[in-house]
Amino acid sequence: MKALVLPKLGGWQDLVVADVPAPEIRRPNEVRVRVHTAGINHLDLFILGGLPGITYAFPHIVGSDAAGTIESVGAEVTGWAVGDRVMMNPGIGCNACDLCAADQQPLCLRYALLGEHVPGTVGEYVVVPATNLARVPQAMPWAEAAGFSLAALTSWRMMTGRARVRAGETVLIWGIGGGVAQSCLQIAKMLGATVIVTSSSDDKLERARALGADHLLNHAREDVPRAVRALTGGRNADVVVDNVGEATWQKSLRALGRGGRLVTCGGTTGPMVTTDVRKLFWYQWDILGSTMGGDREYQEVARHAFEGRFWPVVDSVVPLAEGREAFHRMADGAQFGKLVIEVAP
Repeated sequence: MKALVLPKLGGWQDLVVADVPAPEIRRPNEVRVRVHTAGINHLDLFILGGLPGITYAFPHIVGSDAAGTIESVGAEVTGWAVGDRVMMNPGIGCNACDLCAADQQPLCLRYALLGEHVPGTVGEYVVVPATNLARVPQAMPWAEAAGFSLAALTSWRMMTGRARVRAGETVLIWGIGGGVAQSCLQIAKMLGATVIVTSSSDDKLERARALGADHLLNHAREDVPRAVRALTGGRNADVVVDNVGEATWQKSLRALGRGGRLVTCGGTTGPMVTTDVRKLFWYQWDILGSTMGGDREYQEVARHAFEGRFWPVVDSVVPLAEGREAFHRMADGAQFGKLVIEVAP
């Protein structure tokens, strides 16, 4: 099959389309999906240069998100049939340990992500456990289906399972151009929160207004903590979503109110941050890490998509032959929403 692969550790410039063996069903609970579209995330950029503790078998198929039609099913699979339109949870647990039984697959010792620990989704076929599938609504285009799963599931756990956003609270979200930030915005609004978003692009801020953002801050021109204090009458934000890391961490804490929760699933500008422990205990902050979500959480967030409550914003779609350019656009930070690669029309 044809796939977008990384032949060696490097950067987006090293990605090539190559012929590689198609994955086969090896366990009775698995399905093979013919991929129509695949979505990429910031995680995929980090993978190109290698991540600590992970060894790849080259050529490595990239990508964590995908949508397509079921091509074949394992002997024990029920509820799914050849031809079904599906998208998939990119995180795979062992589904045999106590953590997986408690819907805590991301904490499973054998947890693996498509495109990170195992071959990814930007290829003509992918094999996953049937429990990782969700149905694609008939009204949802393939591009939106490919861009949904990783960002929506990650954001769902961040907003509902970790930060536990409540109606009437104020949520600050940094960098509204990305897929996770946009999903957090839509979920926070669905939960009844007031949402403040930031970007260095006025155009991205205006587009965020159309998604429901209540207040727009250009962090290239404005003092974000001071602006948040003014907008909240001095109370500051109840929840801060910071996936930027080193560049924004101190500002996030300055914008966080007493008893507030800071939740993060990444650090795009660097992983090492510092926190004044005196403020941590005096203001009784919660600093929360979050990664992906469990199978039941995935079904829950997919149900909201199926009922039309929120879909991802798609920035652009390119054919497989130009898949490298989608990574280039993400590296430049030019996108607003999901970058999608059309694998098979």
